[in-house]
Amino acid sequence: MALSFCIVDDDRGTRRMLQHIIEDSSLGEVVGMAEGGAEGTRLILEQSPDVVLMDLLMPDQDGIETIALLQSRGCGAKYVMISQIENQEMVEQAYRTGIEFFIRKPINRIEVETVLRKVSERWAMNRYLTEIRSSLAKLEGLQQQPTSMAPVSRRTVRDAVHPILMSMGMVGESGSRDLIAIMEYLLGRSDGHFPSLKEIYTAVCCTYKQAIPGTPGLDKEIKAIEQRLRRALTAGITHLASIGLADYGHPKFEYYAPLYYDFEDVRQKMKEMEQGRSGGKVKVNIKKFLQVMYLEVQEQLRQ
Repeated sequence: MALSFCIVDDDRGTRRMLQHIIEDSSLGEVVGMAEGGAEGTRLILEQSPDVVLMDLLMPDQDGIETIALLQSRGCGAKYVMISQIENQEMVEQAYRTGIEFFIRKPINRIEVETVLRKVSERWAMNRYLTEIRSSLAKLEGLQQQPTSMAPVSRRTVRDAVHPILMSMGMVGESGSRDLIAIMEYLLGRSDGHFPSLKEIYTAVCCTYKQAIPGTPGLDKEIKAIEQRLRRALTAGITHLASIGLADYGHPKFEYYAPLYYDFEDVRQKMKEMEQGRSGGKVKVNIKKFLQVMYLEVQEQLRQ
């Protein structure tokens, strides 16, 4: 899903430059622009954009004041501050107000693209977490209602994980078995704490070997699990990058790429494929991937 943007800056050239960068880079759609805080407030409340790019210093009211006003009126947009000011106190005040990032003037295209892709990733993650909370709230309401319905067979972890792996082209990878085992381990915990990768690998390895931590020979299998996971996640990012090259607006690409991976890594892989290069080392964030999959599988099993 493409993001909607509003730009508030008293410099017409800056507004146009930001609009061109956003739309030329397929970051989203600019639904409105304003040259002052008061005008921007009216525009943003009317358009309800996903992301607001706000100049720090404007003639009528500054960006910090405008953002605080918008938040008091229930505007839930993500905010990015634009400024050439280097005053650390003002920067800290802006962050306390709730901005996500700073873009410094003069405008640099690479910086704008990088910042807004990070904002897009956060927006996708927050949307997903909101959907999970909504589903959990509905589930709690249903659990409080008496029912005489016949018992329904419960989905297994494998049932929930398999479609996710299939969507990212990872089903045939040996690491897919490890991912299922890891999800079974995580969902079987009750302490609410997400363990370290080392703890996860050790627990799964002990399950495979029917052993206890510290048993001789486990280190080799733990390393093998990590290598299989890395290969599986590399296959997934490659699959999504190929989808993105063919159709940047494909639903699978829009959903899985920024949610499960760091989007800059996906973009780098797309660039390599576009240039005909392959076989290079691919950066993947294993912990982020596992955390997102855990939340998604947990939500599916509770439905």
